Amino acid sequence: MSDGQDAGGAVAHTGGSAAGPGRGRRARTVVLRPRPPHSRHLLRRASAAPGGSVAERTVPWLRVAAAYAWRLILVGVVVYGAFTILGRFQLIAVALFLALVITSILRPVTDLLNRGLPRPLSVAIALIGSLLLLFSLLAFIGEAVAGEWAKLASEFRGGIGQIERWLERPPFRLSPRRLSDLQGQIVSYLSSHRSSLLSSAVSGLGRAVELITGAALALFSSVFFIHSGERLWGWASDQFLPRAARPTWDRMGHAAWRTFAGYTRGIIIVAATNAILVGIVLLLLRVPLALPLTLLEFFATFVPLIGSPVALGVATVVALAGRGPLTAAAVLLLIVVIGQLEGHVLHPVVMSWAVRLHPLVVAVSVIAGSIVAGVIGAIVAVPFVSVAWAVLQALRPRPP
Repeated sequence: MSDGQDAGGAVAHTGGSAAGPGRGRRARTVVLRPRPPHSRHLLRRASAAPGGSVAERTVPWLRVAAAYAWRLILVGVVVYGAFTILGRFQLIAVALFLALVITSILRPVTDLLNRGLPRPLSVAIALIGSLLLLFSLLAFIGEAVAGEWAKLASEFRGGIGQIERWLERPPFRLSPRRLSDLQGQIVSYLSSHRSSLLSSAVSGLGRAVELITGAALALFSSVFFIHSGERLWGWASDQFLPRAARPTWDRMGHAAWRTFAGYTRGIIIVAATNAILVGIVLLLLRVPLALPLTLLEFFATFVPLIGSPVALGVATVVALAGRGPLTAAAVLLLIVVIGQLEGHVLHPVVMSWAVRLHPLVVAVSVIAGSIVAGVIGAIVAVPFVSVAWAVLQALRPRPP
């Protein structure tokens, strides 16, 4: 086809003889369908492309989405592999996380003591003093529980009877026969599953041994982290990173440690405040096991948004069995007050200088962490997300 095809390709004339001169053939007229404007646009782009290459026939947003998609898939694979490796070495990972927590708490104390004492002596005083304080607190609580055990047992028996009488009245109206049948079912279940309960207890002893091993590893690691954490970080950077990547790596590390240490100190302040308030109220209401419940509230606050209501729910059950429905209702009211205080006062004021995450992000992180790794995942999830966000903020290019 030749002679006279225009840019739109509307009409083309073909003439001449295919068999040589003297043998004419009637000229043919071929009508072509006009090209759409999009096709002419692509042809112009192809002609304007360097080297005459054909341009991509995709819309811009699809190319951008595809580029982000394969990068997100790569990041997801790396994160999944990291969590798989951490799951294989869960004891070591938890011990190192606990060592970082201890370091973030005791490092300021060690730096303060180091102004007048040598560094090794400052580390030893900080660690041994904190251990003595922790063991003294546990011994005091154990002695208080042992001293009230006989009185507590009688109160619990009377409280269980009071609960049964309460369930027999409206609105529940449970008959005494049904309650006795329920008690019989519980006893028969315990007797029939005695072997499984015994195996669970034995596995619990194994977990206790793992807990002691992890605590020893955490304490051993924290000694080096507190004493010479900067030198360990510098040695790792010099050994495993090229010289051009070290400033970026240092900026990431400082941002991550600042966020992690701030979160740890902030959550300890929040937990201590919650525990003091709960302990005062439980002592005023004369709830049994007030000191152990206060300690439970302190450790449960390390799981944001979930731990404190669960601990106060246990306190409500104890108050119902030991003191009656009115005291239990007062403890339920305490759950609401502590939740509002923690969510609207303590977290915004204490944690704003360290972690700036939306409460929805915190809730989703806690639930996702609990799905992946149970209670440990729920505790680790929020500081992990906070550190990741701080690193991303540090990697963003700064405006001139």
